[in-house]
Amino acid sequence: MSQYNLRHDWTRSEVQALFALPFNDLMFQAQTAHRQYFNPNQVQVSTLCSIKTGACPEDCAYCPQSARYDTGLEREKLMAVEKVIEEAKLAKASGATRFCMGAAWRSPKAKDMQYVVNMVKGVKSLGLETCMTLGMLNENQAQELAGAGLDYYNHNLDTSPEFYGDIITTRTYQDRLNTLANVRQAGMKVCCGGIVGMGEEEDDRVGLLLQLANMPEHPESVPINMLVKVEGTPLADEADLDPFDFIRTIAVARIVMPASHVRLSAGRETMNEQTQAMAFLAGANSIFYGEKLLTTPNPEANKDMQLFKRLGIEPEPYETEHTEEALTHAIEQQMVDAQNDKFFYNAAN
Repeated sequence: MSQYNLRHDWTRSEVQALFALPFNDLMFQAQTAHRQYFNPNQVQVSTLCSIKTGACPEDCAYCPQSARYDTGLEREKLMAVEKVIEEAKLAKASGATRFCMGAAWRSPKAKDMQYVVNMVKGVKSLGLETCMTLGMLNENQAQELAGAGLDYYNHNLDTSPEFYGDIITTRTYQDRLNTLANVRQAGMKVCCGGIVGMGEEEDDRVGLLLQLANMPEHPESVPINMLVKVEGTPLADEADLDPFDFIRTIAVARIVMPASHVRLSAGRETMNEQTQAMAFLAGANSIFYGEKLLTTPNPEANKDMQLFKRLGIEPEPYETEHTEEALTHAIEQQMVDAQNDKFFYNAAN
């Protein structure tokens, strides 16, 4: 029996012990677990598109999209479906295999659902994996997105239950868990992680990973974000997290969720190449690819490919279920939907 079988019964003391390992021992364990489930020289590549920016009513202390903070962010209405499809085509041409769409909502309104459903259908017709993050979902909304073919739904826990109230007060931890349960029940895959560097203690990073690792099913994708400090948000002046503490979080995530994609997510813009390479060694095997993540900078795509080449890393292929015939049919169906549902009109906000 392998040392790195999937477990859902991790104890706090076990996860604390992983964080306390000598750095080299922790990296060795993480790389060993990583190689059991993945090609160590492949990284899954995603592109993130903000389909609706700003004016969010929530008070997340890290977020420049909150209407409560003056960050100079220009508010934008929901993108036209046609524009989203164009962005997805560009992402695919640049090497992305998954296209993620994010909207700054507490939860989607009924009038918005048909538009996001059409976005999912259109992006899937291109042969890309699809992911959305739209805030909280009820059961019906989750079923509707699943019915459109959405592959992943992103809804982060952000941090530990104990520290959560210091970061957000307008949505409870249980609210987040309820959305994740609705996503699972609808049959979609889960993208769920958190943010480090928000002033939390190491035990809060332990608590976050404990929550994720002890879910009945591990999230298929686990984004680990480094706080991007934005002027005007409550965390703008937060002290920097030690890069080794960030790498430790990646490594422990890999060990306790060995079959999940661990995403090196927000904050890469401020990381040097050596830190990113160490994150890949620690088990990160997914990145966001492109010029920005929703509203904050991200390393340009060509720089990522240059680093991949130097490290001997290749983008992980996406084994799409579309045959050529099926893909042609899907595109034809989208043209019909465009006429029937005013596919290329923008949503009225």
